[in-house]
Amino acid sequence: MNSTEKNIGVISKGLLVLAGILLVVSLFNPIWRIELDAPQYPEGLALTIHANKMGGEVDIINGLNHYIGMKTLHADEFIEFTILPYIISGYALACLLVVFIKRKKALNILFGAFLLFGIIAMVDFWRWEYDYGHNLDPNAAIIVPGMAYQPPLIGFKQLLNFGAYSIPDIGGWLFIASGLLMALAVFLEFQNKKMRNKNVQ
Repeated sequence: MNSTEKNIGVISKGLLVLAGILLVVSLFNPIWRIELDAPQYPEGLALTIHANKMGGEVDIINGLNHYIGMKTLHADEFIEFTILPYIISGYALACLLVVFIKRKKALNILFGAFLLFGIIAMVDFWRWEYDYGHNLDPNAAIIVPGMAYQPPLIGFKQLLNFGAYSIPDIGGWLFIASGLLMALAVFLEFQNKKMRNKNVQ
């Protein structure tokens, strides 16, 4: 295989540049959101999760959580908010680095590492939700035997009189789109390799 066959194509380079840009933009937008709906809050409550902080009605949600024994939410207690901006920035720079070095192997490594990071991030998010939903204060004002308050990882879940929705926010969709662009680049390079092998035969 000559050096040209080891290099990624122009379209793949463009996809990687766009993926890197989307990752940078995701840093300035909420990545995830948990919405709470209940009769006493017809306008709803929202907790937004950014790469480096939490937003939305955090104080109101903390007040409600106190009554049922859940720990209050404070961004400085989560190491993720410290390291996540650097990880996302690192992947954005890695996209540009692969464009510069052009190698298909580097593209495959980048996509594999990005996919692994996405899986680890979701597992970590689930673990965080589980801890906050199950590790309750036994002296809370409201105790429902056998009840846990873990929000859904994604989708809807009824928690007493609250309906909880857990969905990606703008930054999350940009993050997903970035991964799909990398996957498309990998797929295009795989197809190009198949076409070359077919032509050789």
